[in-house]
Amino acid sequence: MYKKAELASSPPSEFELPFGGKLSADNRWVKMAKIIPWSEFEAEYAQNFPTEKGAPAKSFRMALGALIIKEKLGISDRETVEQIRENPYLQYFIGQSSYSNELPFDPSLLVHFRQRISPNLINKVNERTLEKMREITPVKPEKKKDSDGKNESSNSGKLIIDATCAPADITYPTDLGLLNRARVHTEKIIDILYKQIKEKIHKKPRTYRNLARKDYLAVAKQRRPTKNKRIQAIKKQLQYIKRNLGHIEQLIDLGASLENLNKKQYKTLLVLTEVTRQQQWLLDNNKQSIEDRIVSLSQPHIRPIVRGKVGKSVEFGAKLSASCFEGYVFLDRMSWDNFNESGDLKAQVESYHRFTGYYPESVHADRIYRNRENRAWCKEKGIRLSGPPLGRPPANVSKSKKRQAKEDERIRNAIEGKFGQGKRRFGLSRVMAKLDNTSGTVIAITFLVMNLTTWWRLVFCVFLCLFGNRTPVFGVKIIFHYIWSGLIHRRLILNRA
Repeated sequence: MYKKAELASSPPSEFELPFGGKLSADNRWVKMAKIIPWSEFEAEYAQNFPTEKGAPAKSFRMALGALIIKEKLGISDRETVEQIRENPYLQYFIGQSSYSNELPFDPSLLVHFRQRISPNLINKVNERTLEKMREITPVKPEKKKDSDGKNESSNSGKLIIDATCAPADITYPTDLGLLNRARVHTEKIIDILYKQIKEKIHKKPRTYRNLARKDYLAVAKQRRPTKNKRIQAIKKQLQYIKRNLGHIEQLIDLGASLENLNKKQYKTLLVLTEVTRQQQWLLDNNKQSIEDRIVSLSQPHIRPIVRGKVGKSVEFGAKLSASCFEGYVFLDRMSWDNFNESGDLKAQVESYHRFTGYYPESVHADRIYRNRENRAWCKEKGIRLSGPPLGRPPANVSKSKKRQAKEDERIRNAIEGKFGQGKRRFGLSRVMAKLDNTSGTVIAITFLVMNLTTWWRLVFCVFLCLFGNRTPVFGVKIIFHYIWSGLIHRRLILNRA
């Protein structure tokens, strides 16, 4: 059962503190609470609770606010709940009307929050929040004019697009290690099934677990085992697993039931069966890859993403396609399977047009986006696609084109910086969620929090300029340029000196 929150838009002055006083209206959590459209998406969140029976569920503001706090502070679920209990500003941020020294909810509810709030819903909140940010700090589009003073093109702005990978929290997978873990799970399932019918059979099926462990360690401990040794070790582990799966079928025929397995164990049994089939096919056909290859027993949705980066040619996680303009970043596509990001250019440009009302003046992307189809489509829309033209490079390149190419690469670095911010400052470098839907929610929350951080940095720097009365404000775009170039603090220090 879900009840609509009545205090979602209450001002901070009405928040009740135990020792009197009021919350500061200039606090960052108060500012962010005002700009996030909590009530606009509450009805969509309430669809997760179709029945009117049961205990009332937590409000949408409390659920989304707790996830934002966790990602913003970079802490665990338990620490998030403790921080909310200790901080009145965090309690106001999640929609409480007064300070309470009790836990707002159990830490395990954060898992349900991530399941109920889909990445699609978070992307909608992100877009609506950015619309309110641009209303507060508007940036007027600059349109080119011809010699007669008329508008030459209705396009404006610069769109930056790129793709990256959000690695999941798994160990680096190897075929031998994966089969060893699968064998261990089969042994545990045999132990559970045997307890049910141990009175019917006098002898427990032999699993040779100690011998199988020695065979695995004999190769796993070697720094660089030869190819033949790895193949022989994989064959042995496959034999152990097939024998154990045969014992499981025999125990089921004798009366053992899979109902005594919990949900996780039953799912693991299905996954390791598929892993055994894939590894046997790779071994029989002498192949190195297979479609929908499983690299983790606990997270079977993860696929190897070939990126070709230095030091990490293959990453294991979700592949993301993102766009960036005016310092804000959007999550346009997320997939657990590898895909060619060049096919997303048209959709990203159309999304930019739908959000701003005009097409970008230029699109800045790397080489993979610069194919003939994308170039022809951008030319039709009056958009300049960065990068050199296709074909053989000319013998002599003018200085203006070199300068333009250098400027395009400088602009494109902004989205690389956003990816770095998400992976260094926030949790995009290692997604700790275990399910595919909760992992998507964590990734989408990261993009929302990055935009909130960018907006708050802009507001804070404008406040410094106005409060110090030293740096003249020539418009939001100039200040925004100083923020990203890192020169605003230096300029303030020089002016004060």
